[in-house]
Amino acid sequence: MTRAILTALLLGAGLIAAVTPGCADEGVGDPCTPEQEYNADFIGFDEKEVNVESKSFQCRTRICLVNHFRGRASCPYGQSAEGNAPAGAKAGCLIPGTSQAVTGLTDPNKPDSFRDQRKKAAVPAQCVDRNADKAVYCSCRCADINGQKPSDQVFCDCPDGFVCEQLVTSIGQGNEGLTGSYCIKVGTSFNKDSACNQGDCDPVARKCD
Repeated sequence: MTRAILTALLLGAGLIAAVTPGCADEGVGDPCTPEQEYNADFIGFDEKEVNVESKSFQCRTRICLVNHFRGRASCPYGQSAEGNAPAGAKAGCLIPGTSQAVTGLTDPNKPDSFRDQRKKAAVPAQCVDRNADKAVYCSCRCADINGQKPSDQVFCDCPDGFVCEQLVTSIGQGNEGLTGSYCIKVGTSFNKDSACNQGDCDPVARKCD
């Protein structure tokens, strides 16, 4: 199950976004699993990036937001390059809702067809301070790139416990409708100097599930 996505830049870091028709605030904060995680070769997001997935049928807002998050939302503790779970975890990373392992392979019939030859099947653990609960959930676009809500576009009002924050600054000519602000949980703004400084999620010392 895949959908087309566009690659763009956010403050010098990568951003992945999808065409979106605007949204309502109902359902903001509901959990969601990004589409990429249904691919066995996907080994995880980078905390320097923002991903805005539209047309998400998991979200009433149709927007699944991945806000400066590391790893896979469905695998809090990650796995080794060989696909092994860390000590104390029940299993390595699996495709959500299945028993299929995350292999890192672009072709399951070719044992060396890793998307990333250096990391192979390695999936990083989530950051304690930016785990899936804090950084991956349904959201909506609440303002344009200028912090305004022009009448020719559709925006939402962030519910209690959420703030409207500028996340998408540039995605290229012709796709201005993706730029602007999205509702994020209060207290979860990204700071590149302090993000992930509380360590990795660990099944024994720092549980995140």
